[in-house]
Amino acid sequence: MGHPERAERLEAIWKGLEEAGLREKLTPIAPAPASEADLQLVHEPSYVALARREIEAGRTMLSTGDTNVCPRSYDIALLSAGGVVAAVDAVCAGEVRSAFCAVRPPGHHASPSAGMGFCIFNNAAVACRHAQKSRGVERVLIADWDLHHGNGTQEAFYADPSVFYFSTHEYGNYPMALTGLGLPGQSGQGPGAGTTLNCPLPGGAGDREILDAFRTQLVPAMKRFSPQLVIISAGFDCRAGDPLGRLVVTDAGFAALTEILMEIADASAGGRIVSTLEGGYDLTGLAAGVVAHVRALLG
Repeated sequence: MGHPERAERLEAIWKGLEEAGLREKLTPIAPAPASEADLQLVHEPSYVALARREIEAGRTMLSTGDTNVCPRSYDIALLSAGGVVAAVDAVCAGEVRSAFCAVRPPGHHASPSAGMGFCIFNNAAVACRHAQKSRGVERVLIADWDLHHGNGTQEAFYADPSVFYFSTHEYGNYPMALTGLGLPGQSGQGPGAGTTLNCPLPGGAGDREILDAFRTQLVPAMKRFSPQLVIISAGFDCRAGDPLGRLVVTDAGFAALTEILMEIADASAGGRIVSTLEGGYDLTGLAAGVVAHVRALLG
């Protein structure tokens, strides 16, 4: 199969949406490359410069960690982050009520100072900061149901009371052993105390366990937090059959997760949701999960 984070992922998604009759129901949002100023809302300028320099020099892996790159990786990473920024603009301008961003590379492992995993820049985090800086959004929920913990997103907002980071992920899977992040007791620090919520799940967990975490942990927290925008780090590698994990979420589960987040958005955010693709490496399962997610978003 080669590297699991590959271009065929997006091809599978588009084919799946077309076969499900959903593509003609979607409003295209044209992406534009994120600016370095956008990236620096989250990432340290020295890291942005390093990523560009190393990719342009022809390195095959960033020196900050285990992120494979190729000659076009910097430009494509800008488009990936910029695509989510464009979706935030469209949702906040009322052009669309919600958006799903079929972008790659994913982003939630990228911290302010380093790329990690398959991630160069943190798409969800950059879009969140753009919403706050340019669209007048004060409070943002980032809900992350990827198989893997979004360590970069947690790090970016750990002391920030204006961003609530919620993550379900497989306990012990990458990158928990490397970062030490993703444990239930990690709930934010300083002014951000109480705005991080981790719900690690054991291998073999599926719809019942993940939906229970969303319903009993996230929903009550959001009644207190009242987000004005919901961003979903939508990873479909927690689906049954994915080669990188042992969670067994179903397509019906993804639809139900989406509906929970739509209810949260309806309650305080005017229904505004921006969902961005993270993981999902079984192509058939990825396409099916995205179809279930998008169909739920369409209502």
